[in-house]
Amino acid sequence: MRHLIPSYIRVPVVFFAIVGLVEYFIDSGDQPAFMEQPIIMLFLLLVLLILLAIEGIVGSMDNILYQSLDEEAKARYDAQKAAPSKLVLWIKKTYKKLLGSRPMEEEGEIILDHNYDGIKELDNSLPPWWLYGFYITIIFGVVYMARYHIFNADDQFVEYEIEYAEAERAIEEYKRTAKNLVDVNTVEVLTEASDLKAGQAIFVEKCVVCHKADGGGGIGPNLTDEYWVLGGGIKNVFRTISEGGRAGKGMVSWKKEGLSPLEMAQVASYVLEFQGTTPAEPKPAEGDIWVDETASETNSDNSEDGSDAMKASEDETLVEDATVAEADE
Repeated sequence: MRHLIPSYIRVPVVFFAIVGLVEYFIDSGDQPAFMEQPIIMLFLLLVLLILLAIEGIVGSMDNILYQSLDEEAKARYDAQKAAPSKLVLWIKKTYKKLLGSRPMEEEGEIILDHNYDGIKELDNSLPPWWLYGFYITIIFGVVYMARYHIFNADDQFVEYEIEYAEAERAIEEYKRTAKNLVDVNTVEVLTEASDLKAGQAIFVEKCVVCHKADGGGGIGPNLTDEYWVLGGGIKNVFRTISEGGRAGKGMVSWKKEGLSPLEMAQVASYVLEFQGTTPAEPKPAEGDIWVDETASETNSDNSEDGSDAMKASEDETLVEDATVAEADE
């Protein structure tokens, strides 16, 4: 019977179609992408069934035509059908060539004069596939040595640094395109003009009524001074915007009012822009002075380093003065 679709295509298609349908309708876990839509599996099965039906019709017609042939024509048809294809012949020829073996009729020419209890040895050459593979390893070794030991190409440590730098760039790019994933622990001050402009628009729409357009404060506190009711800095401001102010008299939770994490980060970054400005009618300070402990620690470390450097410089000066005095004496 004539096959429109080879069996090595039909069998996997049927298998994966059936497995995909079973996986979709029985297993509630994650499925591969091609199994997420059962209509695709049903379509594949339908196409396959149509082709199989066509095969059956064509096979029946072939059988009818075969029965109408005489014996000689049937013999020629059977011989032609049994003959291997050109592809199979080429594969067999290539395999024998790579194997490099001699036919049994020629073994007498390569037999060695060794006899071990009736066991004789043939002087066969190495198989071409093995020999070619060995030559390839030699060429590879020479190229590798020249590349890394003569021309000093990037070794694995340099390649690691390059990959690490590329990964860092990819992470930064991801952060720029996935800002909605930020939370109070990962939020950072946004400095891009587009983010600050978006934060300004949100502030004008939702915050001006309580804090005024210049941040001087009204119902809400003054945003221009260094006093904060619930803490300053990007993380505290983001948390206040997200979770809301003091219970009963603070502002609402804008997270519940529909602001996305990106929008809250944008408006929080814009609010910090008011620091140090002079509003038209500033409201009296509320809360406590907020000091960035991280910045304080950094400044303290820098001060200690400066003191150590100054002390070392003074010691060097004293040693030089003592040396000069001894020389004068």
